[in-house]
Amino acid sequence: MSEAKSNNSLKVIAGLLGVVLVGLLIYTVSLYQDKQKTAAALTQEKEMVVEDLNSLKSEYDKAILESNATNEELVAARDNIAKYIDSIKTMKADVATLSRYRRQVSVLKAEREQLLKQVDSLTQSNTLLAMQRDSTYTELEKQTVFNDSLVVQNTQLAEAVERGSALNLSNFKIDAVKERSSGKLVSTSRARATDKFKVCFTVADNSIAQAGDREFFIEVLDPQGNVLGESFTKSNENGASITYSKGTSFYYENSALDVCDYINKPAAEFQKGNYMVNVYDDGLKLLGTSKFTLK
Repeated sequence: MSEAKSNNSLKVIAGLLGVVLVGLLIYTVSLYQDKQKTAAALTQEKEMVVEDLNSLKSEYDKAILESNATNEELVAARDNIAKYIDSIKTMKADVATLSRYRRQVSVLKAEREQLLKQVDSLTQSNTLLAMQRDSTYTELEKQTVFNDSLVVQNTQLAEAVERGSALNLSNFKIDAVKERSSGKLVSTSRARATDKFKVCFTVADNSIAQAGDREFFIEVLDPQGNVLGESFTKSNENGASITYSKGTSFYYENSALDVCDYINKPAAEFQKGNYMVNVYDDGLKLLGTSKFTLK
């Protein structure tokens, strides 16, 4: 009788162990399948980011080919996207990294729209000037008596159209600086050593622009595409608006003017990575864009 009970107990234990083993096998298979699905999803997301970047690069290639003259900003933007593509292809896919690159793709798309608008505007201006020139030549042929006078007048008109009344930048430079105990500022390329950004630009001379007090708006985007600083908002009469880091004021007297201002360190340290700085005039027209990297 005792031996029968012992055999029954062993059978029960064996049965329980079998159930546990089957459950463990099911859990292991399920865990492996979940891991495979996650890896596949990350790979697919990575491929989608690369596809978006390749699409952006193709649009820049097309715009560069269609441009009559080499546009350095378009070429630089395209080359920057190519670097992003190479970086993503070699990286190990994870949620945080892909999310960061997704945000960067949005920033690059906005940059593309702005650059292509500038190219379109320049093309339209050149077409308009060409039409005006042809029309002027026709009038000159008809009125040979006033040839010398018309040449002078049209030359002055062409120069006035070229200069325009809007202010433009002739130079734009960004420098990361460290402030020593003496108060002296020295350049650095290291994120941890940076205390502030020095933003300098030259407002080009413009004889027909209105002299007086002016304000430009500086927008600094960190490696994640966020606006540094207090993030002020400015809108114009057309309903357009920007979020900017700092406004800088100066008095313009129609001659070239050097302007410098500083963007202070945020609450935390500056991050490593690529930064973009944009400068807008008081009508929210983008005057210049510059990029730099902190190590």
